[in-house]
Parts: sequence; structure tokens; C-alpha cells
Amino acid sequence: MPHFDLPLDQLRRYRPDLPEPEDFDAFWEKTLAAAREHDLDVRFAPVEVPLASVDVFDVSFAGFGGHPVKGWLLLPAGARAPLPAVVEYIGYGGGRGLPHERLLWSAAGFAHFIMDTRGQGSGGSVGDTPDPVGSAPAYPGFLTRGIEDPHDYYYRRVFTDAVRAVEAVRAHPLVDAARVAAVGDSQGGGITLAVGGLVPDLAAISPNVPFLCDFPRAATLTARPPYREIGLYLRARRGSEDQVFRTLSYFDGVHFAARGRAPALFSAALEDETCPPSTVFAAFNAYTGSERSMEVYRFNDHEGGGVFLQDVQLRWLPGHLRK
Repeated sequence: MPHFDLPLDQLRRYRPDLPEPEDFDAFWEKTLAAAREHDLDVRFAPVEVPLASVDVFDVSFAGFGGHPVKGWLLLPAGARAPLPAVVEYIGYGGGRGLPHERLLWSAAGFAHFIMDTRGQGSGGSVGDTPDPVGSAPAYPGFLTRGIEDPHDYYYRRVFTDAVRAVEAVRAHPLVDAARVAAVGDSQGGGITLAVGGLVPDLAAISPNVPFLCDFPRAATLTARPPYREIGLYLRARRGSEDQVFRTLSYFDGVHFAARGRAPALFSAALEDETCPPSTVFAAFNAYTGSERSMEVYRFNDHEGGGVFLQDVQLRWLPGHLRK
């Protein structure tokens, strides 16, 4: 697929005029305060696995509504002193998978927490966390569940789970709570941006080809799922556009980016029809942290930088986590 979005020089200047709800901060403060009324109830259960390089823990903690959320914690085998930690969020449809699928960060010497995504886990990697909350009528997928009310919207629960995941990993005695980073690809990148805006003291974030950014442009620019779910929902529910996009404005990565403070490494792919590059640059250009950089992959689709980006992350992140 050739380039279909704005030229790179325009992408570097692209700043959409996205209406932000007046009560955006109050909405999230109330949401997180309600979640914290429930005990975190974090549990780390050792798991026997045929892996010599890591110690693995099956994790559960209380997320949104006190609902149990699963995860994995991987530590370099035999770790004795508190370690910096990387919290990873998963792409659309996927779950936490199996421990041996994600060994990169523990191999680099970090504690590595992988959060399961509630209700997902049948799209490439297995998940173990149900979403006990029902939904009004929605288009198949996750993007339109509860989309006509921000209080009911699916990603309110997911973003809250993600903040609680940071709190959970910080509770482990072999994690240095002052040195925690967040990373993720696609949906995981969008969740990373949200956490970066909601947790003020992260050491670093790295959103790769992030989803959930600049919803008004994404919903009208690409025909690919998941963004296409919005248009297909509105095709049937004529007249709901204003309320749908108002709901989405509480969850837009551009607004969270405007509140981010941690050093940030972004990436975008210029042939990405799943998360169009302009939507990624919208968040990057809004980012207000003290340090930000963007890796651009000119001839890649949604796979982005792949292992080449991981190589960049492996060289960039330690400088922030080992300070």
C-alpha cells in the first residue's frame, strides 16, 4: 500500500482541533478514586515453567469495579534486589498469552509485567480475564461497547485496569516502584498513552503505532477494523454521531498525551492503514513530556518497526530505567 495519509513534513506539524470535555480531568479522577475504594488485592503465585532464565508469577489484582484482572510477572531468574519494571499492554483482541511468548524485557534484566485485557484473548494470544460488565447494543468487537455514555464505555474499564496494573507491579518486593515504564503496540500503545497521562510518575513510556488516537479522523480515514467499527455502528444508529464522538473524547490518546510527563519514545508507520500515521502524530505532537522522540517507518504497515523498534527500545529505555 503506498502512502495514503499526509506527507511526512505535514505529519510533523499536524495538530487537530479536538474538543476536550470540560470535565475530562474530573471524570478520570472520579473513575480512579472509585476503583481505589476496592482493595488492590494483588496476588503473585509462582508458576513452574520449563524456562531457565525467568521466574514466573501468575498475577491477579482488582481493576475497575474491583473486578479481578490477570497478568504475568516475569523476573530474571534468581533476582534478589529490586529491579526497574516494564509494564506491557496488549494489542487488540489479544490476551496475556503464555509466559514464554514475551521474554524480551526480563532477558534485558528488568521485571516485566504483562496485563491481560478484560474480555479479550481470542485474537492471536490467549486471555484469562472476563469483562463482567454488560453493554448496550454494539457493533461486533470492543470499540463500540457502551459508546454512547463515557461512564459505560469499555475503555473506561480497560484504562482503569491499566493504572491499577502499575500499582500492582509496584507492590512486588522485587520491583523498584520509582522505576516503572509502560510500553505497548497498537491498542497496547493507546493504553500506554492513557496510563502516561493518568500516572504522573512513570519513568518512561513507549507507545508503538498507538491505537485510540484522534478518533474523528481515524473513523473517517481508514476502512480497516477496529476503527471501522465506529462507522458501521453509526451506519445503523443514524443521528448518534455527536454523542458517540463526545464519549470517545474522554478516551482519546491526544488528550492523554497533553497530560503526559514521562520521557516518551513513539513510533509510526507511513503505510499503516490500521492506525493511520496522522492519528499517531496527533498524539505525538500534543505530547508535553520533557523528552519525546518518534521512530518513523516509511514503508511499513501496522507491523511498524517490529524487531527493529525493539532494538531501539532496548537501547533507549535502560537509560531511563537505570537512573
